[in-house]
Amino acid sequence: MYINDILKSIKYFLTELRTLKYLLLLADGMADYKYDILDGKTLLQYAHTPNMDRLAPFSVLGTARTIPDGYPPGSDVANLAVMGYDPRRYYTGRSPLEAVSLGVTMEEQDLSLRCNLVTLSDEENFAEKIMLDYSAGEISSAESVQLIDAIRSALGSDEFHFHAGISYRHLLLWKNARSRSLQLTPPHDISDRKIGAYLPQGNDGHILLQLMQASQAVLEQHPVNLARIGQGLKPANSIWLWGEGIRPAMDSFAAKYGLQGSVVCAVDLVKGLGLCAGLTPVKVEGATGAIKTNFTGKARAALDELKRGQDFVYLHIEAPDEAGHQGDMQAKIWAIEQIDQHVLGLILEEMDGFDDLRLLIMPDHPTPITIKTHSSDPVPFMLYDKNHPRTSSAREFNEITAGEGIFFEDGFKLMDYFINERNL
Repeated sequence: MYINDILKSIKYFLTELRTLKYLLLLADGMADYKYDILDGKTLLQYAHTPNMDRLAPFSVLGTARTIPDGYPPGSDVANLAVMGYDPRRYYTGRSPLEAVSLGVTMEEQDLSLRCNLVTLSDEENFAEKIMLDYSAGEISSAESVQLIDAIRSALGSDEFHFHAGISYRHLLLWKNARSRSLQLTPPHDISDRKIGAYLPQGNDGHILLQLMQASQAVLEQHPVNLARIGQGLKPANSIWLWGEGIRPAMDSFAAKYGLQGSVVCAVDLVKGLGLCAGLTPVKVEGATGAIKTNFTGKARAALDELKRGQDFVYLHIEAPDEAGHQGDMQAKIWAIEQIDQHVLGLILEEMDGFDDLRLLIMPDHPTPITIKTHSSDPVPFMLYDKNHPRTSSAREFNEITAGEGIFFEDGFKLMDYFINERNL
């Protein structure tokens, strides 16, 4: 009888493991500071988020530090941590993840770099120019492919390989350059500033500076940019090189957690990270990686992945981060409200269709509109388990209520808690 009870318990435990689904809703850059203009509230506090607030009294709330000390507060480091990988062990740079997404093969001695299409002001002296827009007005992929093709024809070589990505986000593969000495700055960190103090540094920085300067002659009179200027749009009049890194090596998500999963996203960085982790990438029609995107379509894709048998889905939405980089308070509030209404709303509508679903909602890092870039502050999270609701005193989900909950100093450990903690 005792043995039969044990066997029944094992069978029940295995059934629970098999039916439990995990959905991580990552609202990139959603966290922010308090503002007097919002009556001392953060944007997440101020936004109308009835679905998030509906879950708060029944969820585990807390904060997690996704950026370890000494690491740049980039989406690469932060998403790596959120996905459960210690950046101190696995981080090799941002652009290698994007190279994986684009299907670019990196050899051990190669160096990859992000190649942004940006808008610089028109001062004659390159160092006196101002970073007007790190995204060239969120240029379309159809336009940017033509511009990168022109850059490849003019500046490409056996040493420098240019690859087109999405919108303003592209890639340079520098062959046999792993040992190069470089100090590079993300363009979204220097919006509205003169670029002189942020140009490539290090013993080999001058090589990349020459490429950036040479790109202007290629881009300024290109028909795509002339057409954009005629339409009152910002021209992509220079490339900006940054985010260098070497070939990544990661354990698979399945090996770490015993789960098969998918990643729903529209940016190469997160897609590449998912591929490195062995997650299946899912493309959504109309998903842009910009402020305006197909919110409902991404939610639908995530739910469909779980319904077709996947155990885990990493649903990434870029919109709040892009609004933060642009310093657009109203756009960021709008993006947060769209996520609540069209993404979380659909998830809650269909939650009864799952025997057991566990949901984690969080940003990867803050992108405060006042600084127009990322910060290293801990981020809020909310963890809801459909079959095991928690009784909490919180009535809202935001940075303040989450700050009263549990804290993960090592943010990468939150994933283990999300997946393996049985008693929330």
